[in-house]
Amino acid sequence: MIDLRSDTVTQPTGQMRQAMADAVVGDDQYGEDPTVRELEQLSARLLGKEDAVFVASGTMGNLVALLTHCGRGDEVILGDESHIFWYESGGAAALGGMPFALLPNNEAGEMDLERVEKAIRPKGRMGYPATGVISIENTQNRCGGAVLSMEYLASLKAIADDQDIPIHMDGARIFNAAAASDTPVDVIASQADTIQFCLSKGLAAPVGSLVVGSGEFIQGARRSRKILGGAMRQSGVIAAAGVVALTEMVTRLPEDNQRARTLADGLAKIDGITIVPDAVVTNIVIFQTEPALDHVRFIDSMAAHGVRVSNYGTRGVRMVTHYQISDDDVQTALTAAREVLSSVAVAAD
Repeated sequence: MIDLRSDTVTQPTGQMRQAMADAVVGDDQYGEDPTVRELEQLSARLLGKEDAVFVASGTMGNLVALLTHCGRGDEVILGDESHIFWYESGGAAALGGMPFALLPNNEAGEMDLERVEKAIRPKGRMGYPATGVISIENTQNRCGGAVLSMEYLASLKAIADDQDIPIHMDGARIFNAAAASDTPVDVIASQADTIQFCLSKGLAAPVGSLVVGSGEFIQGARRSRKILGGAMRQSGVIAAAGVVALTEMVTRLPEDNQRARTLADGLAKIDGITIVPDAVVTNIVIFQTEPALDHVRFIDSMAAHGVRVSNYGTRGVRMVTHYQISDDDVQTALTAAREVLSSVAVAAD
């Protein structure tokens, strides 16, 4: 079965499994796990920040960051297509008492800068919530893996700095963004105060994410992690796979991005599929099969052909490339899609 539902389905590499078996560990809550500290220090260095904290998931990492930036009742400015809003179970509201100031994301994943500036609350105004943080996402999942431009990030940072508001970047796939834009990851990270990134997506580790930022911020983030029940003990066993992910898997990400573009170009040639291939720049491919074929029927039919893809609701169907998807797998998926849509056309005749 070819699994294109997400890059989270990857299996750890043999090198990761060996590193996990051989990991030197200690109690991380006492700061005594050398493998966890190695991973945290490596992450901070790669992204150009002072320190990092290892967490169980991207969702936890984002929530740790928001809890550390904001007090109860502080408002979070973020896009209406953001992962934090759609897929993180309302954790910021449920556990942090944070309201969202939602602004539209355009197809490039951007929020209008004038609207962002207007959404920042005047400080000390009675009756208004305080603006706690501006949250952005790079790459922007629901916008087809869009990469935020450096020009946009710099302009947003200038607005935030002028108003003394921090920026948090949900950089779950920030290394894909760096590969697609040919921009060093620390240069992208320099435009945000804190960044969360995942080890368990394109980097193929079995579990884990990092939050990076200033040393003072990460001290607070460790407390937030503890509140969420996310502080761990001998977690070097899983951190070891993350070290391998950062040292061995980053340089191959352009392959995933290129295979996604090959998928997009091939899908565009199939009658019944609507897609803009030029919009596919990283490893996420989103397209429509309606009205030719209901999304659920398309997904079920693809599974019958040995290809798993995911339902993205009104957005359409999603395919995501990763290190276990080969060039041959891409061609098999295209053949399956062509056969599924051809059968619909034959039935209509």
